[in-house]
Amino acid sequence: MGIRVIIIAAVASFGIAVGSLVPTVANAVRSIASYISFANFGQLQAQDPGNSAVKPAASKQGHDRTEGRHDDGKEAPEGVIKMRPEQIEAAKIEVAPVGKGVLTQRLTVPGTIGPDTNRIARIAAKVVGTVSELKKQLGDTVSKGEVVAILESREVAEAKSEYISAKVNFDLQSTLFEREQALFEKKIKAENQFLRARMTFAEAQLRFDLARQKLSALNVDETGLSRQSTGLQRYEIRTPIAGRVVERLVDLGAPVGGEGQAKELYVIADLSSVWIELTISTVDLNQIKEGQNLRISAAGAGKSSEGQVVFISPMLNQETRSARVIASVDNKDLTWRPGSYVSAQILVDEQPVDLRLPRKALQTIGGKQVVFVRTPEGFEKREVALGKSDEEGIEVVFGLDPGETVAVTNTFVLKAELGKAEAEHAH
Repeated sequence: MGIRVIIIAAVASFGIAVGSLVPTVANAVRSIASYISFANFGQLQAQDPGNSAVKPAASKQGHDRTEGRHDDGKEAPEGVIKMRPEQIEAAKIEVAPVGKGVLTQRLTVPGTIGPDTNRIARIAAKVVGTVSELKKQLGDTVSKGEVVAILESREVAEAKSEYISAKVNFDLQSTLFEREQALFEKKIKAENQFLRARMTFAEAQLRFDLARQKLSALNVDETGLSRQSTGLQRYEIRTPIAGRVVERLVDLGAPVGGEGQAKELYVIADLSSVWIELTISTVDLNQIKEGQNLRISAAGAGKSSEGQVVFISPMLNQETRSARVIASVDNKDLTWRPGSYVSAQILVDEQPVDLRLPRKALQTIGGKQVVFVRTPEGFEKREVALGKSDEEGIEVVFGLDPGETVAVTNTFVLKAELGKAEAEHAH
């Protein structure tokens, strides 16, 4: 009987060793090893009560922990943690199935945030005049086409007056020409009178067209201009883009537009999109291509944003031997301020893998990398062999099957529970 006990004990130990060293061995092998080690030993003890070498440790009276024990009170196999669903939820342990994924290789470089030069507008005074109203102040938000300032300009007043005069004369000559044409067709008027009326009408039309083009060049709307119009010298300045006022360059009453006078009133910037200026060394430049995705982050910003490389300079800086690279990043919430320093991670390579595991799912126990696989009764420790990795994930080459569900957050809780259960086994 003693020899039989020794043989079965050896078989059980071998099964346990194989199950721990080869994590992907089928669950049946681990179950057989567990059955031999925790069930048959009890039967052998009953058959040979005098053999103290195979006696299991006596259970503590009144012990009611759920971890490390089955519902019938027996010790759970090594590496198994029993937890009820409510306990898992209370510990905030999240689980997820493992499967195919992508590992990324990124190049990290410093960068500086700047405004998108395609989204900056300098509001100029196109006429000579005096600032009579400034409707926007520094930092104000403006809409496209909104009036931001009003000038008083003699040049505008003359252009408007010329337009009104030309329009009145054109209307009059148009009426006279239509009458002369009707009389000529009825043989009442001579041809030479008709021709003079047509020439006069053509001259009036030319002057009217020139006056209208002059207003258009000054960005003055001709709608509503008539002999009864007032404030002919009033000239409205409108913004061509939406954004914020980042510079106000004149004061109320200042002369503008003339020689030696200010030519610009405001600078408007649309910061809903910003540029990141990167400096890439010649060593890394061959990895960068226009259209590549990148992620930027900064200490204290509390967030990161995705962007895309939009420009790679064909010229190198002779002093630094580096190239200027521009990336565009969405900034609708105005998190990124021009002038700030950021760290940019440029995606330079992607590698698909059959099994990708979040790094947070891994724990080190006894110098080995393990994960905790979800079971109907809780979790089971599983050793894994790892392959390639990136900052967030790692490839599993041995130890897990596709579709198996593992703990991916707060796995240190399971590590602690496993340590408690192993300590109790030792006693």
